[in-house]
Amino acid sequence: MKTSTDRIERETEIAAPRARVWELVTAPGWWINDGELTEHRIEPDGPGRVVVHDPVHGAFAVRTVAEDPQEYVAFRWYSGDSDARRRAALDAASSTLVEFHVTAVSAATTRLRVVESGFDALDEDASARRAMLDANTEGWVVELDLARSGAEGGAP
Repeated sequence: MKTSTDRIERETEIAAPRARVWELVTAPGWWINDGELTEHRIEPDGPGRVVVHDPVHGAFAVRTVAEDPQEYVAFRWYSGDSDARRRAALDAASSTLVEFHVTAVSAATTRLRVVESGFDALDEDASARRAMLDANTEGWVVELDLARSGAEGGAP
């Protein structure tokens, strides 16, 4: 079985209504954490774009790409080590696309699926792209667990 070097796909079921999960996943950069959901300082930075300031990991530009209320939201961001690149332009060569699909399973249960893609197109050498893919693959397991506990606890 071939492992993709371009995309990560993960999903979880959350014992919370879709509106509560939606409120969490539409916050730009909610997934930038250090083991617990963190409140970020959000700085507007142009149409559809913000800079998310995380107290541990620093600043990340995040651009909202698309939104279908209560069902789908997509962002661009760069998760690499370079602070300058994390704040730079958010095009296909400098960022990955993070898509959240929110589906009501029942009135009280929601399926959250994340797809992060575009690693192969990053303007990085192969080892840097692979390191980002590996780190984010592990990271999405943690972040989906945090989304579940945050939404189930009622605190986005």
